[in-house]
Amino acid sequence: MPRVLVNGPASWNLLVQVPVLPEKGSPAIFATRHHAGLGGTSAGKALTLAALGVDVTLRTSLADDPEGDLVRAALAHPRIALVNQPVARTEQHLNLMTGDGSRVSVYLELPDPEPGPVPPLDGFDAAVLDLAEHSRPLLAEARAGGVPVWCDLHDADDADEFRRDFLAAADVLLVSAERLTNPRAYLADAVARGCRLAVCTDGGRGAIARDADGWIEVGATSAGEVVDTNGAGDAFFSGLLSGVLDGLPVERALARASAAGAIAVTTRALGAPSATVATVDHLATSVAVRRV
Repeated sequence: MPRVLVNGPASWNLLVQVPVLPEKGSPAIFATRHHAGLGGTSAGKALTLAALGVDVTLRTSLADDPEGDLVRAALAHPRIALVNQPVARTEQHLNLMTGDGSRVSVYLELPDPEPGPVPPLDGFDAAVLDLAEHSRPLLAEARAGGVPVWCDLHDADDADEFRRDFLAAADVLLVSAERLTNPRAYLADAVARGCRLAVCTDGGRGAIARDADGWIEVGATSAGEVVDTNGAGDAFFSGLLSGVLDGLPVERALARASAAGAIAVTTRALGAPSATVATVDHLATSVAVRRV
């Protein structure tokens, strides 16, 4: 079985669905629903990868507090091994979200773990190094050890300094089109710098990807009614990674990614924890993928 290290945040969040995001001077807005649940991009990836048959070591930061206990319970899975860096308070967010996927995240608690020893990466088939300070030492360690580095840059912009080290180290990267002025130029530059595969997602419009052989256009698909877009990008990322680890051609791996993202939005759960390879690959047959 493939083994993956995922390093980054897991949190306990209050998720509030609103008709519109608040603006300066706006009147009171009324939530359409709200619930508490698991958050954190690394947690979403770990759950989806585990559902797709990948053994995951999740290195994150949790406290011995009620929220930390809730996160541990939500991550309980036979394929997930949790490696904790203790902190005083577990990460918590208040997420305001609209039906089209727009959001504002309010950080209620942001842990700051003490620098610890860099864990050995021997035996891992990939290192997913999410945006966190405690991921930075692993970037060079993974590259030096020949472990492929996968990075999710989320809503990076063209001059994002915080993400620069992650962009430079990534063998495979995922980024959102939300803040990029020219996504194709961004992806082409990443591949020119040595990235093996660079992908930009654009919500319901699908995605584009660039590798050494050129451009790939990836369509969107539907798995049912959109319930919650939280974790859809994590599911897309995990579907792509599982496909590559399974030896699929890049086009089929991207179709699996699109299908996993589509399944994720049909549930309030983070990512796509109930997906299976069979259900994802069946839906992937409806995804249009073509080289251009």
